[in-house]
Amino acid sequence: MTKRWLPKEEPSKDIVENLSSAINVNKTLSGVLAQRGIITFEAAKKFFRPQYADLHDPFIMLGMDKAITRIEQAIATNEKILIYGDYDVDGTTSVAIVYAFLLARYPNVDFYIPDRYIEGYGISFKGIDWASENNFSLIIALDCGIKSVDRVAYAKEKGVDFIICDHHLPGEVIPDAVAILNPKQLNCPYPFKELSGCGIGFKLIQGYAAKHYIPFAEVEQYIDLVAISISADLVPILDENRILVHHGLRKLKSNPNKGLSALLDTYAVKPEYSVSDVVFFIGPRINAAGRIADAKDSVRLMTSNDYATAKEIAELVNQHNTERRLFDSDITLQAFEMIKHDEQFADRKSTVLFNNAWHKGVIGIVASRLIEKFYRPTIILTESNGLATGSARSVEGFDLYSAIEECSDLLEQYGGHTHAAGLTLKLENVKPFAEKFERIVSSNIVERSLTPEIEYDAEILLRSISPKFFNVLKQFSPFGPGNQSPMFMSKNVWEVGDVMIVGNNHLKMSITQEDGGRIFKAIAFGLGEHYDKVSQGISFDICYTVEENHFNGHVNLQLNIKDILFRS
Repeated sequence: MTKRWLPKEEPSKDIVENLSSAINVNKTLSGVLAQRGIITFEAAKKFFRPQYADLHDPFIMLGMDKAITRIEQAIATNEKILIYGDYDVDGTTSVAIVYAFLLARYPNVDFYIPDRYIEGYGISFKGIDWASENNFSLIIALDCGIKSVDRVAYAKEKGVDFIICDHHLPGEVIPDAVAILNPKQLNCPYPFKELSGCGIGFKLIQGYAAKHYIPFAEVEQYIDLVAISISADLVPILDENRILVHHGLRKLKSNPNKGLSALLDTYAVKPEYSVSDVVFFIGPRINAAGRIADAKDSVRLMTSNDYATAKEIAELVNQHNTERRLFDSDITLQAFEMIKHDEQFADRKSTVLFNNAWHKGVIGIVASRLIEKFYRPTIILTESNGLATGSARSVEGFDLYSAIEECSDLLEQYGGHTHAAGLTLKLENVKPFAEKFERIVSSNIVERSLTPEIEYDAEILLRSISPKFFNVLKQFSPFGPGNQSPMFMSKNVWEVGDVMIVGNNHLKMSITQEDGGRIFKAIAFGLGEHYDKVSQGISFDICYTVEENHFNGHVNLQLNIKDILFRS
């Protein structure tokens, strides 16, 4: 797929020079920092040394006092408290930390995860009925609930109160809950709006601990789970999220909770874990329980205090993940076949596919696969409980949620973010929905959003990449949305004679930019089609990140090439 290369806007020379002098970092890396809004010594110190002391006061968040007061009331009067969360990584980690924290102090606590196939996303009437029948009078909903106006009202009729901890965008009407914790709600003065659902659960227990003089260490013990939620939910790794992920990944390396330890023991042991490790290894396994079987298994794993028990659950979760990968592969191939035989596909600006036999648990993954290949807003639908249910994914620069919202007259339920959403509709509305969604996308998407972009931070010479350069670069991590690994561009490089295709069409090679100059190992994932030209010694330009490659006990610098451009 052709990509467009764009340089980021260069900051002013004065800012770069002043920052370079203040923090003793070369001008290239000072420029990369300045592009990220870091232009003072103090800002750089906070960026390179994330501290718990810079976390915001939880009581700034609208509703925090009310939420904690209601929990205190429930404990004082011996009420049963139900911790309710969604079945994805963010939802299950949210439930795990709040459930474990409260259970350590109060016995009348249980948790509930809705069944993906029977109840669907978010708060369900069935879940409320179960709570009422089992004498729970307080539900703490995590990573869901901000749009559940009718369900919260239904619960209130049954004498069940709600505290809602959600990070999704509120609607025009918010539920009549005892308290709502959501920085995105109107009039909430909380300074950081991009917490994950688990992040908001963390602020709840942080606030409770502060009010009750519980040592912060008893809150910090859950920081690895918070880091997993932030990484897997792809929220920006800025501000408070950067602090939480920085410390959470360190705990994952040094002292993970027993469930995570059991899960990591099924994976190659690494000297340290990155956001990418969470996104591509840990997150999918936690998710797989809810996709294939029961998401409660993930909560049980993450709240287990016994390693042997955790190991058994981890093996089960891994088994679910293996099944998930088979479903994912089969459905992706079927989707490609549907597109191949659709004569009108090339003229469309969106992709909407429906097959009533597809497994509901993997359609979001399939939507992402189609984005990678065709790069257009994509919705994959299947049938569940007599309705069409789907997962949607978007491309950079297009507000998917708004487009779906414009089709709300054809939907039974929907929710999500700018780049990802879920929806439910009647089967007879699938075709009209697909047609309306295509009209809306075609009318609103700009042409450049249909071509993937590579935005690079700076053009550099390969000889600039010294050990000192990389040591500073490493401290830019954790990398993720809002703080991606710095991307560099270098011109007129060539391969020095050992290029090969490895794995699934990846190029492995050694390159240089100067006769007699330093040679760098490089990997170019999915770019095997360039083998012939590269192997002929033709010079080319590259966009790439710099990373460490750990193999057989050896560590070396490696260029991770994102795209190759031949000028002739």
